[in-house]
Formats: sequence, C-alpha cells, structure tokens
Amino acid sequence: MRGAIIHGAGDVRFEERPDPQVVEPTDAVVRTVATCVCGSDLWRYRGVSPVRRPTPIGHEYVGVVEQVGDAVRTVRPGNFVVGGFLHSDNTCAVCRRGMQANCLHGGGYDGCQAERIRVPNADGTLVATPGEPDADLIPSLLTLSDVLCTGWHAAVSADVGPGSNVVVVGDGAVGLSGVLAAAQLGAGTIVAMSRHADRQEVARQFGATHVVAERGEEGRAQVLELTEGIGADGVLECVGTGEARTQAVELARPGGTIGVVGVPHGDLPVDALFWGNKGLRGGVAPVRAYLPRLLDLVWRREIDPGRVFDLTLPLADVAEAYRAMDERRAIKVLLEA
Repeated sequence: MRGAIIHGAGDVRFEERPDPQVVEPTDAVVRTVATCVCGSDLWRYRGVSPVRRPTPIGHEYVGVVEQVGDAVRTVRPGNFVVGGFLHSDNTCAVCRRGMQANCLHGGGYDGCQAERIRVPNADGTLVATPGEPDADLIPSLLTLSDVLCTGWHAAVSADVGPGSNVVVVGDGAVGLSGVLAAAQLGAGTIVAMSRHADRQEVARQFGATHVVAERGEEGRAQVLELTEGIGADGVLECVGTGEARTQAVELARPGGTIGVVGVPHGDLPVDALFWGNKGLRGGVAPVRAYLPRLLDLVWRREIDPGRVFDLTLPLADVAEAYRAMDERRAIKVLLEA
C-alpha cells in the first residue's frame, strides 16, 4: 500500500509502505475511505516539532473493516467504522472513568494518512455506523475521529451549559467545532475570535452569536462588552500557543473556566489563573467517551460538522493538502483514499 511519510519540515511524501497486518488478536485492519490533515500535524510540517527520521503521519480516519483478530467481537469485516485519534481498550480503570485518551493499554497509530490502517484495541476503539453511510455524510463522520470530539472536549472542560457566555479562541477546525459544541450544549452568547471571513461564516453557521476579529486589549474590550463587563463564563482555547493561552485566561471572568485543547507550545500564565480564581481543565480529548452521542447527532443529521472541510483532494495529493493548510488556503483538507 501507499501512505504519507514526513521526512522533515515542509517535506511530506506519498510512498510505498508495508501492508498492515493483524498482529494481536484484538487488532483490526481498516481500509481507509477518508482521512485528513490535522492542525497538530502542522507542528512537524512547519519544523516546530522535530522530525528525526522519516515517519508515517496522520491520526484521523473513517473506513471499512477488512480483517479482524480472533478476539474482536464488536466489529466485523464489512462494517463502516470511525475510530478516535488514539486507540483504547475502553475497559481499563482509566477508560471506565471516561478518560480513554489516557488508556493504560492505549496509544497512537502507525500513520493514518494511508490506504490501510492497523487498529489495535479494535473493540474499544472502533464504532460502527448503523449502516452504510451516504457519501455526503462521510466528512461529518470523519470529524468524529478528532476535531469535533476535541472541540466538544474543550466545551465540556470549560463547563459550558445552558445560558453560558462562551468565547472560542482559535478559528481552525477544532475552534469551529468548539463553537458547534457550545451551541449544542446550550450556551447563550458564543463569541468566535476570528480574522478570516470564510471561517467567520462557518462559525456563524455553527452557532456563533458574535465574531470578534481584534486581538489584545481591543479584542478583550469587545468581549467584555458582550459579557456584562466581566469576561466569559467559559473560554475554549483551541490553538496551543502561548499567545492564545494568555488571551484565553484574560478573556475568562473571575471564577470562569478555560477548556484547553490546543497542543501546548507556549507558557501558561499561572499567576493570572490564581489571582483571578480561574479554572483550567482539558487536554487530550477522550474521543471514545463522546463518540456514541456525537455519532448519533451526525447520523440523524442534526449537526453538520463536516463543513470544516473546505478542500477535498485524493490521498495521493497529501503533500498539496499540507501546503494548503500551512498557507491557510484551507481550513481543513479531506483526503479521499
């Protein structure tokens, strides 16, 4: 088969790779129908995170089960499935407490921007759709592998609920998914921080009540005007930079909560959290915990998170997908296998 290999900054190639095999009886092999490039992949593409050797890349996927190990019980060949960006057994003590991202027996994949994927812990990771999905549903199903669940985790971590005032920092696919999550969880005021017209439009479609393009003191002043002069009950930090984290803390009201899901690449203003009685929660999203609810919403077409994909390319054009996202010509690129 072939798949994406990152060789270094700005260097992703579509190359021959060994076909995945069932290694453990709990494994499945999935034929990829669609995968995508994640904003977190860009940390390596941009050279911020080092690439020490050519490495398979990608962690989001939907596809069809081709083969299962002898111990697999919940999925079978022919099932259309979605799995989270980390595999988990869904039975260990941590998983039973709803934090499958930290499964005692879990981990990552050997690159999902590929024609086939080996999925360990298939029973605890893969969720089959109720039937064969229509083609137009596949983008939304693909968001369940990461960005929708990550945005949802940001909102849950920030204690978003009915009537909440919410600010979303970050207008990438995760931030936009956070807007959608806040709307679904009943937030009253939802402020999307975005400078880009195309992303602002998606944010509004997802439920943003206001858009603020400014940053720094001017942006903070606008948020204060929208939140009774005190800041937001919940702030969703969906970028990961020090600047974004500082902004998120500044925008939270005294006693508010910041849901942090941006991959950390900057300092955190701990003193400001302390003196403002501001809470901080979040981290790596436990996708498996959210999948049943969100899959049902997508399958019944109550939400359409697939709108975050504004460019579709063949998997063989994965290098162009990275360029498009790096240059902000696309919010998120879907790759058809």
